[in-house]
Amino acid sequence: MSHYRKILLAVDFSQTSDHVIDRASEISIDCDAEITLVHVAEYYQHEFNVGVYIPELNIEEELIEQSRKKLQNIAEKMDVPEARQLIEVGSPKGEIIRIAEEQECDLIIIGSHGRHGLGLMMGSTANGVLHHAPCDVLAVRIKE
Repeated sequence: MSHYRKILLAVDFSQTSDHVIDRASEISIDCDAEITLVHVAEYYQHEFNVGVYIPELNIEEELIEQSRKKLQNIAEKMDVPEARQLIEVGSPKGEIIRIAEEQECDLIIIGSHGRHGLGLMMGSTANGVLHHAPCDVLAVRIKE
C-alpha cells in the first residue's frame, strides 16, 4: 500500500457508515496520515405553487446544522479537528472531487453499496468519484 499523507473521508451518515469510518481510521493510523471529513448534503429546491401562503423555510440551513452535529460526533471519535470537518451542499461526486483537489489529497475513502442493475446504470457517488478523482480511491464495500 502506498504511504498516504492526506486522506479525504466522505461520510453519508448511513447506518452502515461505521464500517467505512473504521477502515479510514485504520489506514490513517497505519500511514500516519492527516484525515479530512466531508459530508455533502444534496438539497433540491422545490417551488410550491398551491395558492396558499407557505412561510419561508430555512431547509438548507437546518440540513447543514444537522449534518454539522453528526460530523462533529464522528470527528470526536477520530480526533479530527474542526478545521478538517467540511459540510458542503451540492452534487456529492462533484464536491468530493473538488475538495480532494483543493486539499491535495492522495486518497479518497468512500463507501460503496455495490449496486446492480438499474442502480448501477444510473451511477453511484462512489463510481463517479472513482472515475474522476485526482488521486487513489478506496471504495469500502458495504454489505447490506
